[in-house]
Amino acid sequence: MSDYPPFQLGKPRFDQNTFFGRFRHFLDVIDPSTLFVSEKRLQDSINLLQQFKEGNLPSSVTNEQLWKAQKIKQAIIHPDTGEKILMPFRMSGFVPFGTPVVIGLLLPNQTFASTIFWQWLNQSHNACVNYSNRNASRPNPTSAFVYGYLGAVTSAVSIAVALNVLIQRAKGFSPTTRLWCRGSSPSQQWPVQIVVDKNGNVIGTSKVAAKYALVETALTRIVMPMPIMVLPPLIMANLEKLPLLKRNPSWCCLSILWSVWPHLPLLCPSPSVSSPRPLRFL
Repeated sequence: MSDYPPFQLGKPRFDQNTFFGRFRHFLDVIDPSTLFVSEKRLQDSINLLQQFKEGNLPSSVTNEQLWKAQKIKQAIIHPDTGEKILMPFRMSGFVPFGTPVVIGLLLPNQTFASTIFWQWLNQSHNACVNYSNRNASRPNPTSAFVYGYLGAVTSAVSIAVALNVLIQRAKGFSPTTRLWCRGSSPSQQWPVQIVVDKNGNVIGTSKVAAKYALVETALTRIVMPMPIMVLPPLIMANLEKLPLLKRNPSWCCLSILWSVWPHLPLLCPSPSVSSPRPLRFL
């Protein structure tokens, strides 16, 4: 099968019925190379897609050009508002702009002030990403986003501070157990209420669909970190007793590698609720 199949406007380039197809699709979504697209190339991509929509496409244009144009437009332009998304809050910028925040969250020996700062920065970044990539086809009151943001920051800071206090008092815990506790943090997500048919046309709104999406997202956020958060402490509790590991402490990373493998199939779940805007539950 060609790497560039016949172009379909608004459709994913890769087969969403297979794990590998979904995996490649999300690699495209978070591709940081789209952060460096010039304004001219963006406008050329928009014009090319518009020509395809109107049926005025030159015969020399290839499927590869069309797929790349759609990738650029979807990475930068919000499909509902038609406005450019700020670079730090695009899905393609989530990894490069979010990585420094994650490093800050994992810094050792944090003070009370630094714990609050990094948790606030993490939740603020997440909130801005969620808001910038929201489903804007149906208006939502600004107060709902504000309350959600305040709730996320308050809960994140409260739990992080409480866990730090617990870690300081639990001197008998192993280092990996303390790291497992320290890695816990809450998040605030927004449900999607728009329902579309198989052709992507909006047919109405549904509270049932919103509830289903929220519950599924919450369960996913619980299940996805479990292998990498639970298995290393269990493995290390036994490995730390081995003379071989005592002589080679750097081999501790092997337990992390083993715990990642069962986590991989959960990275690209098959969506069961359609939406005109891909879910941004990160």
